[in-house]
Amino acid sequence: ESRWPFLFGAIIVPSLIQAVILPFLPESPRYLLLEKHNTSKAEKAFQRFLGKDDVSHEIEEVLAESRVQRNTKMVSVLQLLRTRAVRWQIATVVVTMGCYQLCGLNAV
Repeated sequence: ESRWPFLFGAIIVPSLIQAVILPFLPESPRYLLLEKHNTSKAEKAFQRFLGKDDVSHEIEEVLAESRVQRNTKMVSVLQLLRTRAVRWQIATVVVTMGCYQLCGLNAV
């Protein structure tokens, strides 16, 4: 019983390792391209990850995917429940998650 503080102290070692290594990790090319709007850094990050010089195709894919996501229509929960095509799937997920909660499976 007197050793439980060491369990909390054991978390310090991985945290320190992560804090030291984190500045040396590259940023995500998608983040650089879509959030920071920095194409040159995103291109360098893609080149580093993929190991090839021509990454224009990958950059165009990310930009195209971003355009598609911006054009998708958001649906409210009420609209989702009114749609007959997905009502059965939502009911199945809700019942399954309710059973998980009632039987205590997620606590294990």
